[in-house]
Amino acid sequence: MNAKQFEFLRHILKQYSGIALSADKQELMELRVEKLLKEQRISSVAELCEALSRQDGESLRWRLAELMAIQETYFFRDKTVFSCFTDTILPALIERRASTRHLRIWCAAAATGQEPYSIAMALAEMRAKLTGWKVDILATDFSEEALMKARSGVYRQFEVQRGLPVTLLLKYFGRNGNDWEIRPEIRQAVSFRQQNLLHNSMRHGMFDLIFCRNVMIYFDQETRAEVLGRLTQQLSNDGFLVLGATETVRGMSEELGPLPTPCPGVYQHLPYQTGMGEEELGYLGPEPQGRLMRRPAVKRRYI
Repeated sequence: MNAKQFEFLRHILKQYSGIALSADKQELMELRVEKLLKEQRISSVAELCEALSRQDGESLRWRLAELMAIQETYFFRDKTVFSCFTDTILPALIERRASTRHLRIWCAAAATGQEPYSIAMALAEMRAKLTGWKVDILATDFSEEALMKARSGVYRQFEVQRGLPVTLLLKYFGRNGNDWEIRPEIRQAVSFRQQNLLHNSMRHGMFDLIFCRNVMIYFDQETRAEVLGRLTQQLSNDGFLVLGATETVRGMSEELGPLPTPCPGVYQHLPYQTGMGEEELGYLGPEPQGRLMRRPAVKRRYI
């Protein structure tokens, strides 16, 4: 692979996945491209670039982006986040949604499903507090290959050993040969859908809680700001956005503010007054575009 070919492939990757691959990652690109060549029975990188540039090369361009995507995920990744979810975020949402008894959660960039299933298991462990509630969990990813695995709910021994407590493994999984299969009540709690965060067309309504962790670190600043703007548009007025611990909205959003520790990476609309109802919050209902309108707030308070 020469420098010109590498630059062309980097451009395709960013266009379709948002991933801004640095110039020192040519070896990684070569490894993934080698797999693509074998898979598609293409004889050379030059032939691949020519096929990618053709008008009918759309599916091939998507496949390149899929192969280059970082699908690093595991159950209950970052226990601090899940402690914050069960101890801080969920109690606040239960109080705020007491009148409707309905929660909507979106797990963006869900990869092979470990994160949304972790959320579903955490909710199942708190079922006593959610009796009579409806909880929707939407999990999306741009990779259909990753979603196929997620929908199957089948994981290898190595995958369930990463982050998943043995008690939850035995409670919510059953044996499937040498693998483990998540039980129907957990699998059915999550809806999976193919979705590219780069597209303006992602409209799933408003959410009380959005997880989008360890994704934007692979984007450049402009793409991060665009994706963050789309996520913010679909975050309810008093909802929570959960990013990776090293990700920030600083310099990209004036609408969101961080929660204080011990909830790193968690943001909410700023300002927000806790304990107020919709009338006190200035909730006027959805605009035609689906965003929530807010009257000017009089003071700033978190949680």
